[in-house]
Amino acid sequence: MPGPTLGATGDQSSASTADTAAGTTAALADTPAAPPNRATVVVLGGLTALGPLTTDLYLPAVPALTGDLGSTAATVQLTLTGSMFGMAFGQLLFGPLSDRLGRRRPLLVGMTVYTLATVVCALASSVPMLIAGRLLQGFAGAAGLVIARAVARDRYEGVAMIRFLASLGVISGLAPILAPVLGAQLLRFTSWRGTFVALAVLGALVTAGAVLALRESLPPERRHADGLGSTVRAIGGLLRDSRFLGYTLTSTFGFGALFAYVSGSSSVLQSEYAISPQMYSLVFAVNSIAVVGFTQLNGRLLVQKLPPPTLMLIGLGGAGTAGAAIVLFTTVWHLGLPGLWPALFVLMGSMGIVLPNSGAQALTMAPHAAGSASALLGTGTFLCGALVAPLSSAGGRPSAALLGIVVLSCAVLASVAFTVLCRPWRKEG
Repeated sequence: MPGPTLGATGDQSSASTADTAAGTTAALADTPAAPPNRATVVVLGGLTALGPLTTDLYLPAVPALTGDLGSTAATVQLTLTGSMFGMAFGQLLFGPLSDRLGRRRPLLVGMTVYTLATVVCALASSVPMLIAGRLLQGFAGAAGLVIARAVARDRYEGVAMIRFLASLGVISGLAPILAPVLGAQLLRFTSWRGTFVALAVLGALVTAGAVLALRESLPPERRHADGLGSTVRAIGGLLRDSRFLGYTLTSTFGFGALFAYVSGSSSVLQSEYAISPQMYSLVFAVNSIAVVGFTQLNGRLLVQKLPPPTLMLIGLGGAGTAGAAIVLFTTVWHLGLPGLWPALFVLMGSMGIVLPNSGAQALTMAPHAAGSASALLGTGTFLCGALVAPLSSAGGRPSAALLGIVVLSCAVLASVAFTVLCRPWRKEG
């Protein structure tokens, strides 16, 4: 992704680059996409699924884990924070590295380390040891997340990329639905350690799939051979691009709203609303269906009818409405779970529109350094996720009201970033 497509400074050369890139993007966006190879979709879907599986599979076990290790809910939530920080900074390594060495080698190294780190998590005898294992697990697992997006960018453009991401979403979208359900069922037969054993087995299977089925998508002539300097220049150019930054921040804060729910819902719903792990897994699964459903609707129908900026405005409006409803239903009207659940469903459905469109638009703006662009996109989202993870328990105990405030704040910040930096009313070309 060498150089910005649109700059905010008015520099003549940046404007020229912007016009060229905009024209190229517009032309390529109308190019029909070749049907994705099934094996590629399965492997990339498995890689992207590892992110939500890594965070969601053990969520039903959080209360039991807290008691077993003699800790507190707020401290145990740092295991989520550690994983998210690892995923954030790991992408900064593996993304640019894949631009230099190709996609396969960094991916296979990362996934191997992920599997070993997950074994460490399963054997952890204390919360600090678990946090360290989760940090390494997230750092290595970031290879799968960032390189999967880079491979998609290597092969597709514009609407075609959104369609391909929708194909990935069929597989990876099942992960947040099935993970807490599977996690709750695992607890019937094993302890929280069993969830990490399951993740280690999955990591090994995905690694084997990458070895056997994933072809190199970045030929040597398109790789960056200039070392760290070219990577820094590419990243600097992207950060100076107001529209790329706007789409990235929109994705970042949108993911923050989603992850505030993902990280806090287990403790909030089981503690404040006294539901069982099995009931929690049902709530989580139904809400995750909203993400999968709207992601598929967006990729297969909505992008044919409306431009991505319009869809993003609709999605951001839905997320803001959901955040406001959560705050009102937990502080003013106290409607309990019957009021909270539909608001969370709307939030997740809105993210099924906001996240794929903002991510695809950001990647479209950097066709020659997909790894670095994917790294910046992923680092921002996971850093935000790491920061919001403990906030729903910031008062010392899980709070649905705090969860709603965090969701609403993130939705507002995403909306501001999108409207101010991306200026969706502006016509392209």
